[in-house]
Amino acid sequence: MYKIDFNKPCRIHFIGIGGISMSGFAKYLHSIGFKVSGSDSHKSKITEELESMGINVYYGQRKGNISPDIDVVIYTAAIKEDNEELLAVMEAGIPALNRAQLIGQVMQNFKNSVAVSGTHGKTTVTSMLSLIFVDANFDPTISVGGILDAIGGNMRIGGTDYFITEACEYMNSFLEFKPTKAVILNIDEDHTDFFKDINDIRNSFRKFAGQIPKGGQLFINGDIPDYEEIIKDLDCEVFTYGITDPVYGCKDKSYDIAADNIKLNDSACQSFDLYYKGKYIDRFGLNIIGIHNISNALPAIGIALQEQIPADIIKKSLLRFRGADRRFQYKGTVGGVTIIDDYAHHPTEIAATLTTAKTFYGEKTIWCVFQPHTYSRTKRHLKEFARSLSIADKIVLADIYPAREKDPGDISSLDLLRELKNLNKEVYYFPTFDEIENFLLENCINGDLLITMGAGDIVIVGESLLGI
Repeated sequence: MYKIDFNKPCRIHFIGIGGISMSGFAKYLHSIGFKVSGSDSHKSKITEELESMGINVYYGQRKGNISPDIDVVIYTAAIKEDNEELLAVMEAGIPALNRAQLIGQVMQNFKNSVAVSGTHGKTTVTSMLSLIFVDANFDPTISVGGILDAIGGNMRIGGTDYFITEACEYMNSFLEFKPTKAVILNIDEDHTDFFKDINDIRNSFRKFAGQIPKGGQLFINGDIPDYEEIIKDLDCEVFTYGITDPVYGCKDKSYDIAADNIKLNDSACQSFDLYYKGKYIDRFGLNIIGIHNISNALPAIGIALQEQIPADIIKKSLLRFRGADRRFQYKGTVGGVTIIDDYAHHPTEIAATLTTAKTFYGEKTIWCVFQPHTYSRTKRHLKEFARSLSIADKIVLADIYPAREKDPGDISSLDLLRELKNLNKEVYYFPTFDEIENFLLENCINGDLLITMGAGDIVIVGESLLGI
């Protein structure tokens, strides 16, 4: 594998530079003296920002984008082997690294690197931890999979002592990482276009945990089924975390980092007692809703305590955190209808989001406008999607967002419609966003809660209704 010498900046080109993660690393390399260029399929706010920094961006992935002065090329997992631009790279004999390999090499430039993994919640936990480290004046370099207002985007370029990033399991990307500290939030069946089954996924997380060196630390959700298999014979120190409040968790379990005595107030904020290795530390509060977010906060608190960050700083940071972009994000109100946007695209995430909505907005009629994400995921979890979506009062379905996949012709949103009708739910399907918007304008009334949901571009529907 080609090794980048970060002490000798060279000419580097990104295929798919407009992606949230790719753009962040393009900025990082640009900031430390690399000559950066890249290509993307279309212009966006991200690519325009890159251009404003002096980074050359080509629109359309073509052979002509590759010049002989390029020293190394970075590409995303979404770039197929028959991509014209990537083929030109191979023909020219230019070294190429995928995004995960680049991140793995970047991580090794830092004294301490933290990787947050799990099927759900990575962006939220990475954001929480990032804010804590910034407030503690640790000057971390950060890569987060969403827009975090506190750092002004998706990348923060700081010092060389701490690097914080998300670690995605898809295509086994996180196996390229070498963290000194890592988090495993949960392990659910997902990305079945790559993984064979849940055991295949668990095996990858086990390998990821094995990447942590002796002297490093792993923070793992103690409610993961048979989590002991994941941590068996690891060289690193292991910390479990979980909720012990009997109303929301399991009082019969013990964790190294635990939340108990959870209280909710009228403004949908929540607080809890934090115990560390059985010792009461302090009472912590959050300004984001959802019991799952208390669980998300625990590994961030645990890592911060291990780094000797005072509890008062951690508490203030968590109260200041208002959530990452597209995570139960309040978008606005129009005609008395409250509009929320959420990135949930797996049945477990959908259930968590809609349960949170029911808990805090149960007096409202809850509409969920859902855009399924990828054909393989929709087909694999069709019944689970229906059960999770049925928590909403009324459901509107958009077409499946294909992302990296081609339509196989054997699954569509109409299949999900039928499953929901079998559960006696009020459900509608429209093939275009315009039709969805017109339907909502005619049927949502003052006092309703509307959630646009999915990992594609369904956010456009809510923003269009709000005129933003």
